[in-house]
Amino acid sequence: MSSVIALYEALASAPDDKTRAKVIAEAFERLEERYPHLPDLATQGHVRESELRLQKEIEQVRADLKADIEQVRAELRETELRIRKEIEQVRAELKTDIEQVRADLRETELRLKKDIEQLRGELKTDIERVKTDLLKWIVPLILAQIAATAALVKLL
Repeated sequence: MSSVIALYEALASAPDDKTRAKVIAEAFERLEERYPHLPDLATQGHVRESELRLQKEIEQVRADLKADIEQVRAELRETELRIRKEIEQVRAELKTDIEQVRADLRETELRLKKDIEQLRGELKTDIERVKTDLLKWIVPLILAQIAATAALVKLL
C-alpha cells in the first residue's frame, strides 16, 4: 500500500500537469517492471469469450461426431445387409451343391448295387460251371478207381 500512497503524494505535490503526467508514466513503468507478464494476463471478458468459443467448437465437434456416427451406422447396416445377402446366396449354392452330391451318390450307389448283383450272378455261373467241370472229371475217375480196385480184387 505504501507505493499507492507514495503515488498519491507525488501526484498531489506535483506543481503542474506535465509533472503529474511524468509521475503517472513512471508509476506505469514500475508496474510493468514489477509485473512483466501483466499484458499477457486475461481478463474475465477474455476468459468468457474463450469459453464461449470453446463451447461453440465443442458443440460443432459433437454435431460432427453424431453425423459421423450415424454415417458409420448406416454403412454398417448396408454392409450387414450385403453380407446377409451374400450368406444367403452361398447357402443356396451350397444347398444346390449338396443336392447334386447326394444325387451323384445315389446314382453311384445304384450303379454299384447293379455291378455287385451282376458280379454275384457271374460268380454263381462260374461256380456252377466249375462244379459241373469237377463232376465231369471226378465221377469218371471214381468209376475208373472202382473198376481198377475191382480188377485188382479179382486178380488177387
